[in-house]
Amino acid sequence: MPPAQPPCPPADAAAPARRALRLAVVTETWPPEVNGVAATIACVVHGLRARGHQVQLVRPRQEAVDRGAPDGQSRSGHGPGRGMPHDAQVLLRGLPIPRYPHLTMGLPATRTLVRLWTEARPDLVHIVTEGPLGWSALQAARRLGLPLSSDFRTNFQAYGQHYGLGWLRRPLTAYLRRFHNRCDLTMVPTEALALHLAGQGLQRLRVVARGVDAQRFDPVHRSAALRAVWGADEQTPVVLHVGRLAPEKNLGLLLQAVQAMRRIDTRVLLVLVGDGPLRAELAQRWAGQGVVFAGARQGDDLAAHYASGDIFLFPSVTETFGNVTPEAMASGLAVLAYGYAAAARLIADGDNGLLAPLEQPAQFIARAEQLARDPALVQRLRRQARPAALALAWPQVVAEVEAAFDTLVRQVGGGQRAGLDAHAVAGLP
Repeated sequence: MPPAQPPCPPADAAAPARRALRLAVVTETWPPEVNGVAATIACVVHGLRARGHQVQLVRPRQEAVDRGAPDGQSRSGHGPGRGMPHDAQVLLRGLPIPRYPHLTMGLPATRTLVRLWTEARPDLVHIVTEGPLGWSALQAARRLGLPLSSDFRTNFQAYGQHYGLGWLRRPLTAYLRRFHNRCDLTMVPTEALALHLAGQGLQRLRVVARGVDAQRFDPVHRSAALRAVWGADEQTPVVLHVGRLAPEKNLGLLLQAVQAMRRIDTRVLLVLVGDGPLRAELAQRWAGQGVVFAGARQGDDLAAHYASGDIFLFPSVTETFGNVTPEAMASGLAVLAYGYAAAARLIADGDNGLLAPLEQPAQFIARAEQLARDPALVQRLRRQARPAALALAWPQVVAEVEAAFDTLVRQVGGGQRAGLDAHAVAGLP
């Protein structure tokens, strides 16, 4: 039996697929791994299957959930040469990622994928991650002449500066450009990112937003009992942050902003939801000083944590989208973020959230102080936040992905590959 799908909102059963496609989706991260890429691609796969498409999921084995399953074997019980079951998962070898041992990096597997897709040819290959397994999928698809799409989901170039690897920025940018330009289509979540990547030489970009489960992330899950566990009552201003406790999340600025808020209102409480390499250091410095370490949370538990906060501060500058922003808005929080990625798309500054100019920490702190000074503003932003997030409901996003796949199969499968070689940045179906 394949592992249960992570909870995702129901697919739009009233909107049938344009035509059923045989899709191979290659990713190096998948639930129960906890990160935005795993969560969102799982909902895309879930939605595509619900709309009648056959999706073969190719991913590294995860020791926690795949123990005993042989490499190269579908979890549904079919070997590579026995067709493509509706829920097929092909498991390949992987290794833990340094500094992120709970995540797995795929290993090169070009021969295996060529054999797999020769015996059971998909209509399209979609690559989610650009690691060794993703590169192998790219080579195999190109060798077999299969339509090939990819996602741009992680800003690897920006991460290097936070780990003392800034010298890798240029070679990483060159690698990503080479990777994605060998695809027939690369999906990006915002128009601004598409323009930025086009300026770096990436081609054939199409804007497809990321979704939010607005049924799960909802203010109705607010819990006075959970707030009491944190040491907060209904009058306590609770600042929430959800994400990995890691250098790339700009947590130093988060703590500076909260300190500034406390100088205005001493009741301000910070709740950090998530885990990561900085947790021990942060706990040693801040535990017992108005900071609650809630750890990693998932599913309905995560939804309750969101809804039980009041203000969401998100100072990260390394996001391609930032899934936590629409999740916080759908949960009815007053969100302050830098004006890029999902925040720039969803927040009308001063109406349903607050934006700070990118890379302007003093402005970020000043806007946080504004929230501490004006409880009426917080309440107004909270009321207006959810309607904006509803525009990113998953059924709509899955339909956009489906339309992109359908168009690509028709173009490339119809012998129009040469017509795709022109430079393009497209946000239209």
